[in-house]
Amino acid sequence: MTDKTDDEKIDELNNTLSENLSENSIQPKETETKESNKEAKNMEVHHHSHSNHGKKNWKHYFWEFLMLFLAIFSGFYAHYQLEHKLENEWAKELAKSFYQEIKNDSITARVKGQNKLKQEAALEYLISYFRDSSLTNVPKEFAINFIYGLNFLSPTQFEPRTVILDQLSNSGSLRYFKNEEFQNLAGDLNIAIKNIYYRHELELEIRLQYINPLLIKHYDYNFHNEIRKESKTIFDGLAAYERSMEIVPFHLNNPNEIDRKSIVSILSFYNENVVNTTQKIQLQEYIEINAKLLKLLRDDYNLK
Repeated sequence: MTDKTDDEKIDELNNTLSENLSENSIQPKETETKESNKEAKNMEVHHHSHSNHGKKNWKHYFWEFLMLFLAIFSGFYAHYQLEHKLENEWAKELAKSFYQEIKNDSITARVKGQNKLKQEAALEYLISYFRDSSLTNVPKEFAINFIYGLNFLSPTQFEPRTVILDQLSNSGSLRYFKNEEFQNLAGDLNIAIKNIYYRHELELEIRLQYINPLLIKHYDYNFHNEIRKESKTIFDGLAAYERSMEIVPFHLNNPNEIDRKSIVSILSFYNENVVNTTQKIQLQEYIEINAKLLKLLRDDYNLK
């Protein structure tokens, strides 16, 4: 074998080194590429796993809707129950106040009714007396009936209190009472009260036109002052005088100017169209409606 020269040996060595460097530089790139591909696959798998985890089926949505619906329904139901409870409590308080109001008025109405009957009897006595009896020498009974018949206004006028009734009617509180009969009776009572006040206006008009002129012209105010001097009102003094054996003279003023026929007509009209009618129709109607309401409130709310 021919021996190689030094130059040939150097060239061979350089070639060997170049080949080794080429092999070493390619291998890291391949490794890096493999690692990158592996990481990408891992990320893809991870992404798919997240996608599968976030997906919800119809059952899940159904239960969410059901829970939301139940929460809203429970809230509305609780609010309704609270409102219903408050309305019932408010109705009870109104019922107590209204019961007390009309209970007191029922007592007053009956007293006024009895006074109306007394006034009616007094007018009947006067009508009979003025027809043909003495006008210059009148008995004690005439004086008593003259005052009861013609002066007996305030003891016979019934003025019902309507504070709670007005509140029920005007504020809409009547809706708290679910009993239809109660609502109807409350309305009837309101109408009955209006009729009573209409009768008051009618009576006042007739008194101003017919009764007051008669009193001004013929009433004995000396007798009036004598009877009243030891009492708070003329009616208190008259009641005491009626029970006593005392005789206080009563003299009609201007007896010669008395027109018997005219006075009988005035007293008859006043008795029949004002006193008697108010007692038998308007006042009695109120008393009956009042009694029905009291019974209904006692039964529904255990009132006494």
